[in-house]
Amino acid sequence: MTLDAEQQTARDWFESLRTRICTAFEAIEREAGSDAAFDYFTWDRVDPSGGPGGGGVRGVMKGRVFEKVGVNVSTVGGTLEGDFARSINGAAEDPRFFATGISLVAHMANPRVPAVHMNCRFLATTKRWFGGGADLNPPLPVVEDTEDFHATLKAACDAHDADYYPRFKQWADEYFWLPHRKVHRGVGGIFFDHLEHGFDRDFAFVRNVGEAFLATYPRIVRRRMHDTFTDADVAAMRAWRGRYAEFNLVYDRGTLFGLKTGGNIDAILMSLPPLATWE
Repeated sequence: MTLDAEQQTARDWFESLRTRICTAFEAIEREAGSDAAFDYFTWDRVDPSGGPGGGGVRGVMKGRVFEKVGVNVSTVGGTLEGDFARSINGAAEDPRFFATGISLVAHMANPRVPAVHMNCRFLATTKRWFGGGADLNPPLPVVEDTEDFHATLKAACDAHDADYYPRFKQWADEYFWLPHRKVHRGVGGIFFDHLEHGFDRDFAFVRNVGEAFLATYPRIVRRRMHDTFTDADVAAMRAWRGRYAEFNLVYDRGTLFGLKTGGNIDAILMSLPPLATWE
């Protein structure tokens, strides 16, 4: 794939953020006395036209603190097909597309440590835009952690537009909702899509979101990773994880986009927890 300057710039930064996040998570494992490290798996995508369609790297670590964490980066392009093309911003006029981004989901061994999701992406069709967000998913919520997470994201948003945080927080509250359960997936965060204010402005905001995540989440993990917990806490975590899996399989846009564009199945479904229960 031949990338233009904006596409290459976005790709390079997403990959550099992946490296720094993985390094930070491995450092937490070392502090817990674990030698767990990320394993990396490359994958290639074949476009429906039969030509090369890009690919990505799936990073997975299973450790003492992180029961299962996936940090994936991908850069893909080609042609969208049929009705799905008409559902993507700017692709109804021309089905050719490009997408690059980072996607992260962490499920924790200690139910007192919140799970988390973060992703940032840059897409190009006949239009160009950024999307993404981050949300905290504690099985057993703690007000201090929720406030820390939201305050850090709010500061990142406020540096760009005073309207961003309330608007993107509400969007997250509406998006990360399971209608069939009538519950939220977690304690929220921010969610945004179709930012089209120009590459430089929107890319600066997306970088701040990534940096905010890297600043706050490891801090929260360190705050809770040594907390004691009970068998009842573990049972509550696994039941909660069932709700998380339901959302990602039924409603998540990223899951659908990955499946519809021929992405790597293991990378697409890395968000699913290692152990979950349903009654």
